[in-house]
Amino acid sequence: MRKIRVVVIDDSAFNRRAIIKMLESMPEVVVAGYANDGEEGIRKVIDLKPDLVTLDLEMPKMDGFTLLRIIMGYCPTPVIVISAKSDDEKVFKALELGAVDFVAKPSQGISEELLTITGDIQQKVRGVFSLNMKEIIRREKMEVLAPPPIARKKAQAEPRRVVPCRLDVVAIGSSTGGPPAIQRILSSFREALPLAIVISQHMPAGFTRTFAERLNRLSVFEVKEAADGDTVWPGRVLIAPGGHNMVFEKSSGSVVVRVRKPSPEDRYIPSVDAMLASCADAFGPRTLGVVLTGMGNDGSRGVRAVKGAGGQVLAEAESSAVVFGMPREAIATGVVDKVIPLDLIAREIRMRCGVATDLD
Repeated sequence: MRKIRVVVIDDSAFNRRAIIKMLESMPEVVVAGYANDGEEGIRKVIDLKPDLVTLDLEMPKMDGFTLLRIIMGYCPTPVIVISAKSDDEKVFKALELGAVDFVAKPSQGISEELLTITGDIQQKVRGVFSLNMKEIIRREKMEVLAPPPIARKKAQAEPRRVVPCRLDVVAIGSSTGGPPAIQRILSSFREALPLAIVISQHMPAGFTRTFAERLNRLSVFEVKEAADGDTVWPGRVLIAPGGHNMVFEKSSGSVVVRVRKPSPEDRYIPSVDAMLASCADAFGPRTLGVVLTGMGNDGSRGVRAVKGAGGQVLAEAESSAVVFGMPREAIATGVVDKVIPLDLIAREIRMRCGVATDLD
């Protein structure tokens, strides 16, 4: 079996040694080289042509963003960012520039705590051979959609339907490659739909608030990290908080969010299965489930629940998915109504909603 060749780029000698130790404990991985700054890093990537690069964003001589732009422009290679939780905004910029995923360091300084991310790094490294690198390159070169005028953001102050719609909720689940995909979908709308959107993106605690704030700036919807007791209503997008599951319950004629600690059975968090199954219970046939890019099979049980309640299910096509694992498993259930490329998903949601809205 061909091994995954990795170059580790980090200006901290302690971090480099720790990351190399984590990687070398995997029989399918070979650390081909390492670098302590961006300039040395780009030389190593060009010379060694690795299968994967792990990258720290804060480095001397050449920062991680500049290095990432060069890698994606001249020698496209999968990049996993390993960054401190305090760098959450920078992480999303890196994902926009073409990084495929990130791992959050447990602390800013030098600490043996770094070894606690071993399982996370290993899981994401093993997904390298499943990556659709052509799609990552295509997205990185695409024009970023301009945010809509602030005046057109029509977030509603109370749960009321303005125009008839065939759906109450669109529930979106994703993992690797998900943040740019979700941003692409939401920023495609020039008018907010008269339905709610709920999203479970596999992400650690501390990053989903920044993710929601970023999406709020780039879309016509009101987007926020979900809090326990939030009301689900049209025009609002709720993001499951990192490290927790987002489920729903009916209360006094409305549907509200319940933020729950994951159970031992939840392999992926926030759980797409838990969100979809709860939407099926709360919204029944007026639910549209959407499974986007990601590793693993999260969502495959949830789509069955949505379909069993009379709802509809979409899955992202292999041609556009950065990792086709989650969509493939959803499709394998036999309950998916349509398999569709990312750039057509917003239009498909609009059509199934049954409301005329503007798209780019």
